[in-house]
Amino acid sequence: MSGTAVADQAGLRGSLNLDEAVRSFPNLLALVRKSGPPKLAQEASHLRDSSSAQIREMLGKRLVMTDSLDDGNSFFARALLQPQAERFAQASGTREQQVVGNKCPHCKSNPQLAVIRPEGDGGKRLLLCSFCQSEWEFRRILCPSCGEEHNENLPRYSAEGISAVRVEACDVCKCYLKSVDLTVDGLAVPVVDEIATAPLDLWAVEHGYGKIQLNLMGF
Repeated sequence: MSGTAVADQAGLRGSLNLDEAVRSFPNLLALVRKSGPPKLAQEASHLRDSSSAQIREMLGKRLVMTDSLDDGNSFFARALLQPQAERFAQASGTREQQVVGNKCPHCKSNPQLAVIRPEGDGGKRLLLCSFCQSEWEFRRILCPSCGEEHNENLPRYSAEGISAVRVEACDVCKCYLKSVDLTVDGLAVPVVDEIATAPLDLWAVEHGYGKIQLNLMGF
């Protein structure tokens, strides 16, 4: 695996610098061991004796995966690579034909959540990438997982006191993601509010739904 890029990956993922990520790894590890939650701190302790080659291999393996990962290394890989991915996506600007497709047009990752942004007298739905944080337009009544488009099979659930965030589920594929509605709360920060409303994730799982893509914290 090349240190400067993953040569066999096209586009944004092939532009990420693994050497830069490996150099940042000790600082991330120290921070997590000192201040992270117990589970992550324990995993950081397991990884502290890893060589640069082993860390590079771990990052390279996760770089080619676009689906959910729930193993202990997922947090570290995403935390190291995501800032680079976000910079590349911002530098490349918008792309044509972003309205269709359930994968990020920049890096082909799954969406992490939906964002409803004001438009005219209503709002438009965008999906936010779980890896490079890009947004792209997506139909309001359409499951981002299986493409189901019948409204009766696409229930939405909200909780009292959390007016701007809700669960958007699909009764066909039993998947869900959360949406942050900026027409309800213009001060909401989608990525932050998605993590802060973890009780909605617990409710969704208890009712038999699985998240399309886990967030950085693994839920």
